[in-house]
Amino acid sequence: MNKKDIIELIENLKKSYPDATCSLDFETPFQLVVAVMLSAQCTDERVNKTTPKLFERCKTIQDFSDIDITELEELIHPCGFYKNKAKNIKLCAKQVLENFNGEVPHTMEELMTLAGVGRKSANVIMLEVFKDPQGIAVDTHAKRISNLIGLSKHKEPEKIEQDLLKILPKEYFKDVNHLLVWHGRNTCIARKPKCDICSIKKFCNYYSNNH
Repeated sequence: MNKKDIIELIENLKKSYPDATCSLDFETPFQLVVAVMLSAQCTDERVNKTTPKLFERCKTIQDFSDIDITELEELIHPCGFYKNKAKNIKLCAKQVLENFNGEVPHTMEELMTLAGVGRKSANVIMLEVFKDPQGIAVDTHAKRISNLIGLSKHKEPEKIEQDLLKILPKEYFKDVNHLLVWHGRNTCIARKPKCDICSIKKFCNYYSNNH
């Protein structure tokens, strides 16, 4: 796909989903770090139902560092993998306090030194907190749609991200993950894509091969 096509594809998605934004609720940078960790293998909707109580109990990064692990596990239990997530949240809080003077770091490299923060999470934090996208967060929606359309043949998120970065102008980095997530939830649904109403079907390999 050439640059002209990819720009048209993104612009079509922007028209279809003018309200596409991050769907995780947060007020502080560290709250987003926690919400992103909780969202692994879990829906954003479920995370948003879980975090109000958690953020009420842990108002500061110090609170996250100090909370008893069993209490933390109980609070985040609905999000699944709660033992591992609780361990990472506590360790991450400790690292932010000790290594970064209590401030969530502002670079991809530093973010990825934190427990529970991989490249995808770091991309989300750089975009949503610091408004400085460094790459593209490739989640399950972005992965599936990139494969179906033919933007990338790879299965690994890092390789898909590299393929997207090669063809996308930088000014679109901030929109593309939100747009693919919303498109994946509303139209290009995993088990039953609604190809007939899809605004980008003319670019899609899956559509041309199946219709």
